[in-house]
Amino acid sequence: MDKPIGYWIKRLDAALEMQLDTTLARIRLSRRQWQTLNILAEAPLRPKELEDALRPFWGGDDRLRERELAALVGKGFITMIDERLMLSERGRESYHQALRLVEDARRDLSMGIGIDEYAMALSVLERMSLNAERLAR
Repeated sequence: MDKPIGYWIKRLDAALEMQLDTTLARIRLSRRQWQTLNILAEAPLRPKELEDALRPFWGGDDRLRERELAALVGKGFITMIDERLMLSERGRESYHQALRLVEDARRDLSMGIGIDEYAMALSVLERMSLNAERLAR
C-alpha cells in the first residue's frame, strides 16, 4: 500500500475501461454506446434528458455524443417516438446481449472480493468523492 488512493483509482478506472471496451467489442459496441443503451433500457427519454444522464460518463464532448448516437440510429438500435429516444426491438436485443457480457465481466472482476468488502469499498469511495467535491467549492 505504498501508492496513494488516487493512483489506484486511476489505475482501476483505466483497467475497467480497457476491459469493458474489449468485452463490448465482441458484439461491436463501444463503451459509450453501451452506456446509452443501458440508460434507454430503463425508459424512453427526451434528447436533453439523455444528454444529462450521459454527462457524467462522456463529459461535454458534443461531437462524440452525436457520433455515437448516430451510430446507434444507423444500426437500428434506437428510434424516436413522440420526441423521446427509445430502444428499438433490435436495440433491446443488443442491450440484453451486452448486459449478459457485462454481468459476466463484473462477476470475474469481483472474484475473491466479498459482498461486504465490495459494499464497503463503494461506501468509502462515495464519501471520499462527496468530501472532495465539498472541499473543491
